[in-house]
Amino acid sequence: MSPDEISGGGDFDRRTLLKGAALAGLASTAGPIAAANAETRRSRGAIARENRRQGTTDWQLTYTKVDPGTRYRCPWIEGYASHASVKQGESIDVMVSTNPPARFAIDFFRMGYYGGTGARHMLAFGPLQGVTQPDPAVGPERLRECEWIPSASIRIPEDWISGVYLGKLSLVDTPPDARCESYVVFIVRDDRPADIVFQCSDNTWQAYNRWPSQFSLYDDGESEWALKAGVRVGYGRPYGKYCQVVDAPLSQGSGEFLLWEFPMAYWLEREGYDVTYISNTDVHKDAACIARAKAMLSVGHDEYWSLEQFRNVKAAVAAGVNVGFFSGNTCCFVAPLEPDGRGRAARTFTRAGRYGGLLETERERMGPFPIEGPNEATLIGARTISPFNGAGDWIVADPAQWMFDGTGLRKGEGIPGLVGWEFHGDPARIDGLAIVAEGIAANGAGESAHWTSTLYPGPKNNWVFNASTIYWAQGLSNPPGHVLPYAHYGRPHGPDERVERITRNILDRFTA
Repeated sequence: MSPDEISGGGDFDRRTLLKGAALAGLASTAGPIAAANAETRRSRGAIARENRRQGTTDWQLTYTKVDPGTRYRCPWIEGYASHASVKQGESIDVMVSTNPPARFAIDFFRMGYYGGTGARHMLAFGPLQGVTQPDPAVGPERLRECEWIPSASIRIPEDWISGVYLGKLSLVDTPPDARCESYVVFIVRDDRPADIVFQCSDNTWQAYNRWPSQFSLYDDGESEWALKAGVRVGYGRPYGKYCQVVDAPLSQGSGEFLLWEFPMAYWLEREGYDVTYISNTDVHKDAACIARAKAMLSVGHDEYWSLEQFRNVKAAVAAGVNVGFFSGNTCCFVAPLEPDGRGRAARTFTRAGRYGGLLETERERMGPFPIEGPNEATLIGARTISPFNGAGDWIVADPAQWMFDGTGLRKGEGIPGLVGWEFHGDPARIDGLAIVAEGIAANGAGESAHWTSTLYPGPKNNWVFNASTIYWAQGLSNPPGHVLPYAHYGRPHGPDERVERITRNILDRFTA
């Protein structure tokens, strides 16, 4: 397609694309930067030091099962944390239910590289006596909000470096055929200046969480995939088994982190990048959590954003922060974060609107909504388009861009299956924006969409990159226990040296 066909015509024409290419070409030094920085990263810095510590693969679940009556929960042992994120020196409660009542242990792990093991063991709790905690009533807007008694409370030690932490819940004193395990998940954050802030997509983890049965943001009591307002979810409950695209029961209780985000965290820490971690809720509350960094990353499936979150990231770009959207379906729905039943801030949300408003092709199956957010393409570079499910090859459109240095990729060459299962298209009219990759994503049902990966310069020699796929991290690493997805007609193939080199080029430019 021509640029006019891609964008729908108007001001976004071939001259804009050529200008974008010229701007990018002026700064084409990513190769030398990568060579100079790689060894330095691996030899020093907090993340490099942390990953020299002893790791273990024991963080993985070995025994887990799902109640067939609910389809998603593990009532034998399940739990949740009192906070999405917490700082060193602060306390966090872990609520656990065992049905029937049984003794259990909690082992806490920080997720990272650790010599390829994927995690470091941080703390052991127990054995503790478990009780069966009550299922919450169905509240207004179908909210299921637990008020469980804490089973354990810990004050985060000062030496627990920022990261994603899993609490592995394990039944003890049980016969072999009754063993069962699941996770709780939370983020330890900090305030230090850092090269990269990794924003976890935990709003979206909760949006798709059907615990205890059919109570995700998509369950309205009539349909499992309703796309409307009037349904609410919250952080005050366990994560059930993930409900689409991949069958991964051994991620029970970890949201979507192990599925879409961990391969990038694992790779970043393997490479020694100076990275710190935050929740969607942190970006909602405080713009400073990203303004302190050279770059912010959105990773995986990052669909639900509050308006405050959008404004804070937009302001960060204006202030010179680089942003890498290594994600798809990003910032699609307006999700106002509101207090829970106890008044704790940013613990529940609903689907209140569509960023950029509903497309004509979406009006029959989405909404109506009370809020229309700004067009997410003005931040990301492109936006979620319809049909929004599909798969395709990630095909290079502009190999002269600095992000392709050292890859050997030529125009029209592609990385098989890297696009999916959701993506972005309809690029914004941003001065200097370049379409760096583009192609067709098909879903096997006779529907297809034209996706676009974009790159545009910010106002202070910074950059915003949009990979236009949920699957980007699948091309970076394959950590222990990781399961590749298959859905909507195609699948990614796993780690690819070209994806790694593109990512290094981008991050080295971001952090130089």
